[in-house]
This record gives sequence, C-alpha cells and structure tokens, in this order.
Amino acid sequence: MTSRLLIALLCTLRAFAVDSPARPNIVVVLADQWRPQAFGFAGDPNVRTPNLDKLAAESARFINAVAGMPVCSPTRASLLTGQRPLTHGVFLNDVPLNPEAVTLPKVLKAAGYDTAAIGKWHIDGHGRSNFIPRERRQGFDYWKVLECTHNYTDSIYYGDSSEKLHWSGYDALDQTNAAQEYLRARNKETKPFLLWLAWGPPHDPYLTAPAKYRAIYDPKKLILRPNVPASIEAETRKNLAGYYAHCSALDDAMGGLLETLRESGLAENTILIFTADHGDMLGSQGLWKKQKPFDESARVPLLIRWPAVFGRNARQLDAPINSEDFMPTLLGLIGAPLPPSVEGLDYSGYLRGGPNPGDGAAMLTCVSPFGEFERRNGGREYRGLRTSRYTYVRDLNGPWLLFDNDADPYQQNNLVNQSAQATLQAGLENHLARRLKANGDAFLPGTDYIHARGYEVDVNGTLPYTK
Repeated sequence: MTSRLLIALLCTLRAFAVDSPARPNIVVVLADQWRPQAFGFAGDPNVRTPNLDKLAAESARFINAVAGMPVCSPTRASLLTGQRPLTHGVFLNDVPLNPEAVTLPKVLKAAGYDTAAIGKWHIDGHGRSNFIPRERRQGFDYWKVLECTHNYTDSIYYGDSSEKLHWSGYDALDQTNAAQEYLRARNKETKPFLLWLAWGPPHDPYLTAPAKYRAIYDPKKLILRPNVPASIEAETRKNLAGYYAHCSALDDAMGGLLETLRESGLAENTILIFTADHGDMLGSQGLWKKQKPFDESARVPLLIRWPAVFGRNARQLDAPINSEDFMPTLLGLIGAPLPPSVEGLDYSGYLRGGPNPGDGAAMLTCVSPFGEFERRNGGREYRGLRTSRYTYVRDLNGPWLLFDNDADPYQQNNLVNQSAQATLQAGLENHLARRLKANGDAFLPGTDYIHARGYEVDVNGTLPYTK
C-alpha cells in the first residue's frame, strides 16, 4: 500500500470512529489444529463440548469454512491481513509476516479500537521462544504472547518487556483467565476493543491435557471415522482420546469466557468468533496432522455470534469461505472500509441474508510441502477447490483428488480420471484454472517461491524449528 492510500484509509477510519458510537466489541478465539468434525454440534459421537455446542446454537455456522493453506503460520497471516499466502509471503511456518503489513488490529486501532492479544502468535519468525518487540506486534497493544510452544504445562509468555513470564498451569486455561480479566476491566470503558485469544491445543502432543479431562475418554470405547485404516487403529485411539481431552478442556475455557461476557454486560454487542487455523487428520486416510487437502485437515470450524444484530438463533451457511475472507468480513460487519491491500471477500452481507459474494469455491493450496507433509512422506505441492459439494485437487503432475462430499463424506472414493466423471472433472478443472489466473498463481514448484522470497531451508525443504 502506498503512503497516499494509507493516509486516505486512516482518514476514513478516523471519520468512521467518530460517526459510529455503538461499534461492537470483537472477541476472536482461535484454536490450533481443531478439526471441524470434533464437536458435539458437528455430530462427533465421542467428544464432550457442551459450551461450544451452546455457542453453536446461538451462532451463524459456516459449514464449509476452510483454511486455504492448512498450516499454522500461513493461516494466521491470512486471517490478519486478508491476503493469500503467496501475497503476504508466509507460506511456510516460522517465517515472518512483514512488520509493515496492513492488518486487522492496525485497521481497528486506527478506527478507535483498543487491541489485545493473548496466547500463541506464530507469525513473527524470529525464534519460537524469543521476545517480540512492539514494532512487530502488527497493531496489538495489550500483549501476553509467545511466538509458539506446545509444552502446555510449562509455558512462558512476554508482556512489554523481555522478562520471561510463566502461565501457572495448563496454559490455555490460564490464557483464558487472562482474557476474562481483560473483559472484566472493559465494562467501564467507552472504547470498543478487539481481543484475540489464541490457544495452542488441541495441537499435539495429545496426551498432555489435565488429568481430569484425560479421564473422560477411554480409547477402547471411541468410535473411529470409517476412513481410519485398521493398521493404525490402536495408535489413532490413543491419540484421539488425548485430543478429545484437550477439546474438553478448551470447552470449559470457552464456558468461562461466555459467562464473563454475560456477567460484564458485554455479550449483546460483542461479535464473538470461534475458529481454528487448520484441522488434524488423526489417522484418517492413514495420515496425521495438517497440510493435506482432505476435509479433516483443510476444513475448520467457524462460528460467529452477535446477539445485538443477529439474535441468538442458530444458522448454517453453506457458502465456502476461506482464511483471507476473515478480515474483510469482520470489517464489513462493523461497517469499516476495506484496505486496498485486502484480497479476500466480504461475507458480511451474506451473513445478513444477502447473496453469496463468492464463486462457489474456496481455494486449497500447498506451496511447498514440509514438516509432517515433507516429500519423503508423500508431500506434494497442490492447488484445489473445495465447493459446498466437491473437493478437486491437482498436483504438479495433474489431477490428484476428486470427491463428492455429499455422497462420500469420508472421502473414501477418489473419482479422479474416471470416465463417468469426465464432465464434472473438466468443469472443476476449468474453474480452478480461472481462479489461478485471476490470482496470478502460476503453480510453480515450491522451491521457486522459496528462492524468490530468499528463505533458507534445511535438507527437508523447510525452516528448522528454532527455539
């Protein structure tokens, strides 16, 4: 964005701040690696999530929300900037988002909002345990944050100084307590606020939730998804029981957050959003964790509650929505102008009952396979589409996956290159080609993009996980 455009945007936002006395507060709760199927409200027969089930019963729920690049750092950068990963450049974990990026907290701050971040960050790229100075916080002022850790019972964070501070127990519960304290302090404030609460769980390690939550789940009694191969059933049961324990712990945290919003009188005019940065395969298709284009990895939960405007009735919305659509949709809900840098679509009108602004599909992208998806484990670059019914994906060698998700919800019957599906596949291929052209994406090997950005990777094609 040029200086002239930035100045014009800031002037518009200041006028918006003056003219909008009843602006809503915004609370974003972001979980790490929470698959969209793992909720009571989503039909999971195992997991206990009564508080999130209650939230879903009062929210608009996007049932085809995806993390367009289902990896931690890329999704987080897209949520904050409204841009696709090839634009903001964070298409690998542990690389930095440009400190000069136009982000959601910067835009809201210019519009008169206070901004607060608590929990996991993972877009600074200067070491997972290092202090993040104010100039790299992307517009957040209140700050209790660590770049990244998955040691949930011995977790540090930083405030405004480089002094290491410690969460006292299971960090997601302590982080939620800090968010509740922040909310209680807001009930006498006149300025609206953005509160960004980012949990590390239910991301692995799976077996580290507090004991009382682990005791809920007996691996032998779990009902597995039918796309889990028998050869890894025992491992899946063990991991899934621990994963669900994290989910139930976080559900209790959400219950406390909901109660604090109610008690503080903030609930009615607060936009509360619950989502995740990606899902988790957890043995489905014989695969683990993230970065894959299958639904367990690429789809995410997305709940939006705003009682003052939408009431408290549950709604299911089937339009595919992507990570880069998050920022413009949120700004659209509060009536703020969109920065010219934004590439995502504004779904706020759709939430209010208007037409779907999209073309019926969300893009799925892997620029360079790494981590659990590295090439020696079958990782590959891909581009694809997730529509409300179909998943279509190609890699550098051609069509790879085609699923009819209505007829085959566990994605067990790959229809790609079947003669009976030729017309369907050709239509989806043409749709994908149009999107790639519109996005300026030549779909090159991942090394081309890595070299263009000047990223230095290890022998596995990714950045080493720094401490």
